[in-house]
Order: sequence, then C-alpha cells, then structure tokens
Amino acid sequence: MQVLFSALLKDQQWRFEVPSSLTLMEAARLAGITLPSSCRNGTCRTCLCRLHSGSVRYTVDWPGLSADEKKAGDILPCVAVPLSDVVIREPRASRQ
Repeated sequence: MQVLFSALLKDQQWRFEVPSSLTLMEAARLAGITLPSSCRNGTCRTCLCRLHSGSVRYTVDWPGLSADEKKAGDILPCVAVPLSDVVIREPRASRQ
C-alpha cells in the first residue's frame, strides 16, 4: 500500500507530495522542483541537504554519509524515501 507524505523546502516554502514509493528527488522533479544532483545513487553527495523534521529511509544499504553527518540531520534526497512528512533545507533548489 502506497502512502502519500508531504515535503516542505524550508527556505523557499515550496511544498510537494511524496509517494512512499519515490525518493524525495524523484517526487520533487515531478512537482517541477529541481534539487542539485549528479550520480543519483547516493555516492557523489551533490544533493546533500539538511532534514529539519521527519524521517527517511534509504534505497541503498550505505548512502555516502558519515555518522556525524547523519547525526546532524544531513540526508541524500536522491536515495531518501520519506517515512513521514518532512521539512528539508536546500537553498539551491529551483523551479523548472
């Protein structure tokens, strides 16, 4: 069963819906929002941003984040799937 979550880009105050079957980056693109990206598999870290609230799980076993980055709330939206509504800080986001 697919669940629908809400994502908010904190700086821009842009909200978009995220089905539980999509990554944050995929859902943002469908909503006309571009997040910085390169590899889209969790290794290049181009999309690194901050999760202010909510929780995510990863589609890969070991995303390219250090333990300190995870503790600080950094996420990789290219491989992050929401487990709840989320608020993200990504000042480089743009509208398509």
